[in-house]
Amino acid sequence: MTQFLTRFFSFSMLVIVLRCYSSTGRGEKERTLGIIKPDGLSGNYTNRIKQVILESGFEISKEMVIQLDEQDAANFYAEHSSKIFFTDLIRYMTSGPVLVMILEKEDAVAHWRNLIGPTDAGKAKITHPHSIRAMCGIDLEKNCIHGSDSHQSAEREIAFFFKEAPSDEAVRKHDEL
Repeated sequence: MTQFLTRFFSFSMLVIVLRCYSSTGRGEKERTLGIIKPDGLSGNYTNRIKQVILESGFEISKEMVIQLDEQDAANFYAEHSSKIFFTDLIRYMTSGPVLVMILEKEDAVAHWRNLIGPTDAGKAKITHPHSIRAMCGIDLEKNCIHGSDSHQSAEREIAFFFKEAPSDEAVRKHDEL
């Protein structure tokens, strides 16, 4: 009987641990948004960037090439509307087509942010020489790629482009280009 209780207790603890593990989201894929900006597409970096994405363990679950108009770009970057660089940002994002992608991987937002490197491509070339921005970005404005800065931003941004309903907590602002 003691051996049965020991095994039962051990099995019960295993079930509890597994339930806690799965309820924290660990081990599950997370989604994030990636955008290859106009300079990335016109500079023929698309295939190299996608290769880096896939080699880094991401799955590209959806993608589309679109041409943003001024209104769409302004809506997407609305949190920057009061900043001095807003007009240049909108001009840049509407200067050519962009490739919008939903990327999936465990802890996708953090891994994507690490893979793309610092916002300023000039700094990325020094501090993160193997990052995507170091590979194809030019400077702070023309940095080749966009990455969501949080899980909430990712869900909101995915909904913006792919018309999916974001969760309630995904409506917060972000401050990353």
